[in-house]
Amino acid sequence: MRIFVRMMALVVCVSALVTAQGPQNLAGQWQGTINPGKELRLVFVLTANAASGGYSASMHSIDQGGQGIAATVVTQGNSVRLSVAPAGITFEGKVAADGNSIAGTFTQGPGSLPLTLARATKETAFAIPAPPKTMASDAPLTFEVATIKPSVPNAPGKLFTVKGRDVMTINTTLADLMTMAYDVHLNQISGGPSWMENDKFDITGRPVAEGIPNVDQLRGLLRGLLADRFRLTVHTEKKEMQAYVLAVGNSGHKMTPNTASPTGLPGLGFKQLGVLGVVNANMGHFAGLLQSSVLDRPVVDRTGLQGRFDFTLTWTPDDSQFRSFGPRPPATPDPNAPPGLFTAIQEQIGLRLERGNAPVDVIVVDRVEKPSEN
Repeated sequence: MRIFVRMMALVVCVSALVTAQGPQNLAGQWQGTINPGKELRLVFVLTANAASGGYSASMHSIDQGGQGIAATVVTQGNSVRLSVAPAGITFEGKVAADGNSIAGTFTQGPGSLPLTLARATKETAFAIPAPPKTMASDAPLTFEVATIKPSVPNAPGKLFTVKGRDVMTINTTLADLMTMAYDVHLNQISGGPSWMENDKFDITGRPVAEGIPNVDQLRGLLRGLLADRFRLTVHTEKKEMQAYVLAVGNSGHKMTPNTASPTGLPGLGFKQLGVLGVVNANMGHFAGLLQSSVLDRPVVDRTGLQGRFDFTLTWTPDDSQFRSFGPRPPATPDPNAPPGLFTAIQEQIGLRLERGNAPVDVIVVDRVEKPSEN
């Protein structure tokens, strides 16, 4: 079991307000340990809200960086339910008679583990790491050192992430890297040799500058790496092509606003194909993920929505989706399966995804070489 599965993300500290009726003495730090193969320390921080009679909360996985992620709290009598929707996590338990522990079950996806949360004291509290330092706005977008290695043959999936100071990709083609670096769909890349879509690489790069890059800085770092190590030169043209248009539904969106880190990295991760958790992402980030990993054509953001949001989206993928992830086994018919993507987007987050034509930027490859040695 993995607590966070990320395509490109640092999960940032946020809090979500939830009203609840029940025990009034749950404010504070609650902590415990699960063992899904190795011990992981978990912390839930609950803060009482006098106006609503409920709590705001955040969850921290101490051994996976400790960054907070919004949790909701519902209480009924001595029963407590904590939900972390973007990560697909729930904890359900009962408060002990002395009010100092909650024994229950931790669930993420299909897996469950026993978990007892203890009320932390000053002496016993797990230290929650400070939020990571962000990269300066005027930082040079170059890598101090970068390694590029061929990926393990036939490895499934792909990954873009930032771990500590290091920018990392796993199982990514040059075309994948370009879609991230230039924020385009594969259909928006023109020219270049066939190996651009076939040869896969694992990349680790440490930026010259300290701190965690934001999305624009991350893209700048990747563009510099492609120019330096792949000798990539391109130019941009405008072209009308088939696309998907993302817009707000008639009744308005249903996503939770996130104001905690307006310039931080978003968290967008698949717990499995068709189960997407999103934290601290704007609509450009969401549209970019749909076009780079899920759909077969570009996605144009016409929502007009500003700011960042948290949400979970669950759907049943069809054969046109996730093609870059490689062949998938035939789906087993399931009458209880979630709806398709277009319906799920409308019902679950209040947006619309529609087919249409739109003018988009096309990245034309003028020159490229296989990467230089490390």
